[in-house]
Amino acid sequence: MSYSVGQVAVFAGITVRTLHHYDEIALLSPSSRNHAGHRRYDDADLDRLQRILFYRELGFPLDEVAALLDDPDADPQEHLRRQHELLSARIAELQKMAEAVEHAMEAKKMGINLSPEEKFEVFGGKDPERYGEEAEQRWGGTPGYEETQRRVARYTKDDWKRMQDEVADWGARYDALMEAGEPPTGERAVAMAEEHRRHITKWFYDCTPEIHRGLGDLYVSDERFREFYDSMRPGLAEHVREAIHANADRVG
Repeated sequence: MSYSVGQVAVFAGITVRTLHHYDEIALLSPSSRNHAGHRRYDDADLDRLQRILFYRELGFPLDEVAALLDDPDADPQEHLRRQHELLSARIAELQKMAEAVEHAMEAKKMGINLSPEEKFEVFGGKDPERYGEEAEQRWGGTPGYEETQRRVARYTKDDWKRMQDEVADWGARYDALMEAGEPPTGERAVAMAEEHRRHITKWFYDCTPEIHRGLGDLYVSDERFREFYDSMRPGLAEHVREAIHANADRVG
């Protein structure tokens, strides 16, 4: 079976002009043409196009893509292994970016006072000022916000990193809990929700069960919080919210 240039453009979500350009530079030349001279692509052409688009998505320039695809020592399986490694690295990078944005939001909200060098070291190069105005509008003037400001003004860089380590440990254990199939209203999940609440009280402000319930809702309703948690594990934000609600019902 063969496909027209228009069909291939639709399959791949690219323009006909792009396919013409790939043909002109010999990156992807159709295997045949019909009697009218129109390009026709077969399944092997589509496989090559898929590899081209993978590499382009990963930022490779066209000349490097051509060199990779035309390497006589690389078989199709090798291309798939290489692309898997590159995509895995990209996913890890995006997860770090999501964590940096989350930390940036929390840093301004909590009034963390770091030097410029420490800001970039701790937050992975993301500017903690980015969400400052929104944080001030949302929490400024509340007792919890003021208490947090007083506490963190005394925190050192080591204090902040120790707090982050506690968060990372909690997150790893919660991920394992979900992996084991623990429901959000299960005993272990509810206990970890209570641990989460006590962590906030320890480091920032008196987080009552009702305040904690509101935070759980925020993790789902605020797109940035939801994306952050779900980037670690799909469905984590909703799972944590339900566990927090169950714990608030229990201890409230």
